[in-house]
Amino acid sequence: NNVHIPDGTLPREKVEEFCDQYEKLITKNGGIDIQILGIGRTGHIGFNEPGSSRKSVTRLLYLDKKTRNDAASDFFNIQAVPKQAITMGVGTIFAAKKIYLLAYAEHKAGIIKEAVEGPVNSQVAASYLQEHQDSEVIIDAAAASKLTRIQSPWTLVGNSTSYNLHFTDKMIKKAIIWLSLKLQKPILKLVEDDYIDNHLTQMLNQLNQPAYKVNIRVFRELKSTITGWPGGKPSQAILSSSTEVKHLQEQGSQSVGGASTRLPTDYFQDHKHINTEANPYIDPNIFPKNILIFSPHPDDDVISMGGTLIRLVEQGHNVHVAYQTSGDIAVWDDDVIRFANFATEYVKSFGIGDVKTFEAHENNMEDFISKKKIGEIDHPHVMKVKALIRKTEARSAARYCGVLPNRIHFLELPFYESGTIKKKPLSDKDTDIVRNLIEQIKPHQIYAAGDLSDPHGTHRQCLLAIFNALEIIKTQDWFKSCQVWLYRGAWQEWDPEDIQMVIPMSPQELMQKRFAIFKHQSQKDTAPFPGSDPREFWQRSEYRNRETAKLLDKLGLPEYEACEAFVKFDINDKENSIPL
Repeated sequence: NNVHIPDGTLPREKVEEFCDQYEKLITKNGGIDIQILGIGRTGHIGFNEPGSSRKSVTRLLYLDKKTRNDAASDFFNIQAVPKQAITMGVGTIFAAKKIYLLAYAEHKAGIIKEAVEGPVNSQVAASYLQEHQDSEVIIDAAAASKLTRIQSPWTLVGNSTSYNLHFTDKMIKKAIIWLSLKLQKPILKLVEDDYIDNHLTQMLNQLNQPAYKVNIRVFRELKSTITGWPGGKPSQAILSSSTEVKHLQEQGSQSVGGASTRLPTDYFQDHKHINTEANPYIDPNIFPKNILIFSPHPDDDVISMGGTLIRLVEQGHNVHVAYQTSGDIAVWDDDVIRFANFATEYVKSFGIGDVKTFEAHENNMEDFISKKKIGEIDHPHVMKVKALIRKTEARSAARYCGVLPNRIHFLELPFYESGTIKKKPLSDKDTDIVRNLIEQIKPHQIYAAGDLSDPHGTHRQCLLAIFNALEIIKTQDWFKSCQVWLYRGAWQEWDPEDIQMVIPMSPQELMQKRFAIFKHQSQKDTAPFPGSDPREFWQRSEYRNRETAKLLDKLGLPEYEACEAFVKFDINDKENSIPL
């Protein structure tokens, strides 16, 4: 038997002896040839939390608060997460002949930078690996995104002529944004000395242009991404001839419903003010557009792009929202009892249905929940009630945003419906469900979640299901007119050089978005799986939207209350699309 896992069930008084025997067992077997490690957000390897000594051995220690929060989703709540753990020590790990440290995804980018580029110190145990004789860090592009060689490689090369960097259009944009933010100067105020003093002479030489021309080029590109028309401004030809636009102009007082404070007519009554769409990524020649917004969980649509969703409805597009999973595991058991009681009281009050049957259902669910153990799979009836809670909340939020009831779709992808945190593998059934809906709607724009740092990886699986479906669909004629836009907001935001569409929001529009998020009452105050961020989802969303607006202001662009940002994804050119 070559599997030796520390036993966390041991009585406290036997742990020290176990740890001593564990060390001896390693020595007896000739030491460790290859050690494979992960890394926690505190920089721990094994469970060697901040403060661990370079010479520490296998032992019992207390877990950091961050580590326990990160583990909460695996234990269903923070109270169930152990406060202590047995871990192999840093010294024990360091004795291995070869060490591999593996990490992936954006949420590991910050700690990877500290471990790889920061000073060797006990506060980041993984930093000790810098001094190991044979260690390697294996990461994906997202986890590497904050390393200097990725974020600002020109600072490693300097103005030396011995090393040549090839400045692509994206790297030029990235470098100028970096320079502007570093010097706290708007882009159009940067001068040639700023470039020279900050290792960007090579870029100017490659472009063979003066600094002010490079400034204007990037400034115009950034400015063109800002639009109040996420579906695109209709061209003058369409405004003059489109039957649909004429219909909108004749609507008079018919509201699009929900949160909308403007009617579609407000955008088109006097359409002479509508200038040509500046954003080269948005097609102005199709109006109105069929819009399909995919939401991995029942609240991702309004959290991440609620302002844009409302704007698309207001501007007269045919907006559909598809909720990919039920989100049933993210509902508190108390809510199940409350809603079961409501159903019983409802039938009693209106004298409809079999009251005894409802009471029996309520009592059975309450009895199950009272005896339920941590990690136990819910009874099918409990799962059904949790799914209904999230479904009705999603429908309420979508209708508040003005989406018509027959354009709200619940896909219930099979991979998610396991009843546990651990999900099933993605299958052809998941792809087929997504593909069938896309082919039914034939959208001109698809919006999908591109923030992949949610605790259980549901966003990643949902996005993969969409990509799999698009691989099948992409050769169909109608798809030539379809664009795919990726949003973020619940867990992270796009890097500024990646953003290709920015939708600004007024204070009133930001408040409308907040009210749409509030429709998801089961996720208010304290969500069952909040991840590493203690704030409520509406607070995270508003913070990121406001930070995006502040970023644009710092770069010298117009100042807005808040902004939602998007990146265009090309299924036919995945190599040049953003790293996911």
